[in-house]
Amino acid sequence: MPVFYGTEVSSALMLGTAGYPSPAILAAAFRASGAAVATVSLRREQGAGQDFWALIRGLGVTLLPNTAGCHSVKEAVTTAHMARDLFGTSWIKLEVIGDADTLHPDVFALTEATRILTGDGFQVFPYCTEDLSVCGRLLEAGAGVLMPWGAPIGSGLGLNNRWGLRALRAQFPDVPLVVDAGIGLPSHVAQAMELGFDAVLLNTAVAQAGDPALMARAMALAAEAGAAAFRADPMAPRDMAHPSTPVLGKAFLA
Repeated sequence: MPVFYGTEVSSALMLGTAGYPSPAILAAAFRASGAAVATVSLRREQGAGQDFWALIRGLGVTLLPNTAGCHSVKEAVTTAHMARDLFGTSWIKLEVIGDADTLHPDVFALTEATRILTGDGFQVFPYCTEDLSVCGRLLEAGAGVLMPWGAPIGSGLGLNNRWGLRALRAQFPDVPLVVDAGIGLPSHVAQAMELGFDAVLLNTAVAQAGDPALMARAMALAAEAGAAAFRADPMAPRDMAHPSTPVLGKAFLA
C-alpha cells in the first residue's frame, strides 16, 4: 500500500470531491472506489458550507486539501494556511497554475511555494509535470511526494508522455509518485500503475461519468490490476513473434 510522509493508506486510488451531480452520488462513488484519500479545496468547502463538510467527514477517508485555482506563491501559501486551520491536517496538495487554458503548473512558483510551506511544517504534495529537473528541484525544496500530471486537468487524455513518466520513476525509485490529472479511463489508471507509480489521483472521470459509482469501481479494479502487473515483473515487448509452444517434441514429416 502507498506510504506518504510515513502514513500508509489502504488504496492506491485517490479521489476528488468536485463536480458530482449530488452529495449522495459523491458518497456512493467513494464507497464503490474504496479510495482512502479525498482531495478537497478550501473554495469548495466555503461554497458548500457545513453540509458538505459533514459529508466529507462521514466518508471516513484521509483528507488532502488542495490550493486549486491559485496563480501565485502568495495566494497558494495563504490558501494552504487557511486549509490547515480548517481541515486540521498538515498535508496539502499544492497547485500553482501558470496558464489558464492548459492549467499547466507554474513550476517556478511551485518550487518557491514548496520551499516556504515545508519550512512552515506542511507536508507538500506538489502538482507538477514529469520534467526531471523540475521534480529534482521540488525534492530539494522539501517535497516528499511528487504528483506529475498525465495530461491537462479534466482532459481525460490519459498518459501523454509515458516515456517521461517511466524515466521519472527510474530517476526517483524511492520517492512516492502519484499520477495526478488527465485520467479518463480505467485503462489509464492501469497504465500508470504498471509503470510503478504508487497511486493515481482523479476526479472528473468519475464525477462526470453517466454512472459515477460504477466508474469509480472500475477505476479501483484498474489500479489493483496495474499494481499487481508491476509486481509480477511483466515480459518485455519484442519486435518479432516468439512462439509460445516449444519446437522440442514436434513431429517432423519426411
